[in-house]
Amino acid sequence: MIDFYYAPTPNGWKVAIMLEECGLPYETHLMNLAGGSQFEPEFLKISPNAKMPAIVDNDTGGEPVPVFESGAILFYLGRKTGRFMPSGPLAEKETLEWLFWQTGNQGPMAGQLSHFRNYAPEGQDYGFKRYLGEYDRNLAVLENRLEGRDYILGDYSIADMISFPWVLIAKPLGASLEKFPNVTAWRGRIKERPAVQKAVDLYKGSQNRGDHNAQNNNVLFNQSADSLLRSKS
Repeated sequence: MIDFYYAPTPNGWKVAIMLEECGLPYETHLMNLAGGSQFEPEFLKISPNAKMPAIVDNDTGGEPVPVFESGAILFYLGRKTGRFMPSGPLAEKETLEWLFWQTGNQGPMAGQLSHFRNYAPEGQDYGFKRYLGEYDRNLAVLENRLEGRDYILGDYSIADMISFPWVLIAKPLGASLEKFPNVTAWRGRIKERPAVQKAVDLYKGSQNRGDHNAQNNNVLFNQSADSLLRSKS
């Protein structure tokens, strides 16, 4: 059994998709991010960065194994199951390139775009325009990669699972896929997968639909070093 620490966001969906695709037994621990459950000492032992998703794998034949950060979790589960990850040194290298691309580029830029589009105080036009441009730039990277391919690595893999969620919600981010036909087709193929649909629907009713924003929730949005240092006391 895998303990899955989750909230219904694009980052949470990445791991939920892999768990559903693999049919792994898991127990979901729904996190109250707006209330600060990510700073609880027991969770920080699992995820020192105070972010979800995170897992604890209790099916190891030994001590439970905690894993934090979505890219690391997907890589761990790919290795554990032998599924959705090509084998061989060069294929593994390519998998890691696209995982790192997502966690270092697409994901952070999309997250900042989401902040300035949906949660920041009004009048943040520079921030919105900057991150919309970066979001589109990453769509162009993906568009070029998908030329002549159905999926990022050829076959459906963890590279697709990690990249799909932030493309799924392009419209709520204020972005358009009109210039990206390869991405649009790729998004459609993945969206139709039953495991993906089940993952995206996981605790859908608990999504933050703007009720918590930068003006009314400092726990969720205006964190600093003190957020973590206080959790140690």
